[in-house]
Amino acid sequence: MDNETRSQVDVEDASDHDSSQQETRGDDRPRRRFPIFSTTIIVLVVGLALLTFWGVRTVINAIPTPGDIASVFEPEPYEEIGPATITAIRDLAQLTTVESVQYTIVEKGTDAGWLAWARGDSLRMFAVARIGAGVDLAQLTVRDIEVGDDGVVEMTVPAAEIQYVDPDEDATQVLERDVGIFTSGDPGLESDVRRIADEVLVDNAIDEGILDRAETNARSVLTDFLLSLGYADVVVEFEEAVQDS
Repeated sequence: MDNETRSQVDVEDASDHDSSQQETRGDDRPRRRFPIFSTTIIVLVVGLALLTFWGVRTVINAIPTPGDIASVFEPEPYEEIGPATITAIRDLAQLTTVESVQYTIVEKGTDAGWLAWARGDSLRMFAVARIGAGVDLAQLTVRDIEVGDDGVVEMTVPAAEIQYVDPDEDATQVLERDVGIFTSGDPGLESDVRRIADEVLVDNAIDEGILDRAETNARSVLTDFLLSLGYADVVVEFEEAVQDS
């Protein structure tokens, strides 16, 4: 009887030992890390949301606004005429010059009537000269030029004028000089005749339109120059010519 009791106790002890070992093994199994996994998912979701927001914002910023579209079709403002351009325009003065060759016959002297053979003094000259006319661009200043928003340049320049009279000494000659036998003649008569000849030649050149041609030439030169700088159009006006009193 005691042996059976002892065997039953041993069996119960063995069962208790097995149960304790199973509980111990159950406690040794790794626990699931639900909190760490959830945190990772939250971080990824937040990051994805930020990236999506940034991408949408970038796309929105890339879309042109009405102002951006309008600026594409609006021309850029033109620059004002500066000192450097004024200097360049002044250097164009020689390109505006128009030249004309004129000739005339001038006669001058004292009229002694029937005593001209004794006291008369006259000179007859064939005169030839080159007459030059142009616009004095050296007088041009910044105040004489305006640039509109549309790129049109408006400028006022001096009127064309006679710039030089260059006698042709080889072609000019005295055709006749009559001096009375009782006079030595006027030593300044030839100079007077030359001066009168120059005046006649200038008048002839003006009558033929040399000043008008000089202004036309100046307008063409200035227009081509400013258009080459990128301006839309050029309007050139001339001051009123000063009349000699």
